[in-house]
Amino acid sequence: MRLSILILSVLGLTACERETYTSWSCNSAAELKVSMVLRKARMELKDLKLDYCGSLGNQSYFDQKCPSLIQESAYTFTPSSGVLMSKDQNYQCNAL
Repeated sequence: MRLSILILSVLGLTACERETYTSWSCNSAAELKVSMVLRKARMELKDLKLDYCGSLGNQSYFDQKCPSLIQESAYTFTPSSGVLMSKDQNYQCNAL
């Protein structure tokens, strides 16, 4: 009985350790097939690792160093439409 409780406890704890992430394929006018990954509170885009700065409504904001006003973040992502906007480019992303 104790052994089965111990095994179930260990299995329950290891299930909580699973890392969840979402992969996206993004396109812009200048670039095709840019991969983007949302992993916990980070966005990985090209060679950048961006921190989650917060959300307002359905828009999430990401930057390498979050500004005091999250609306001034380098990247704005709207998961429902897949639109990723930066100061230089706009991307259309599709979840994989």
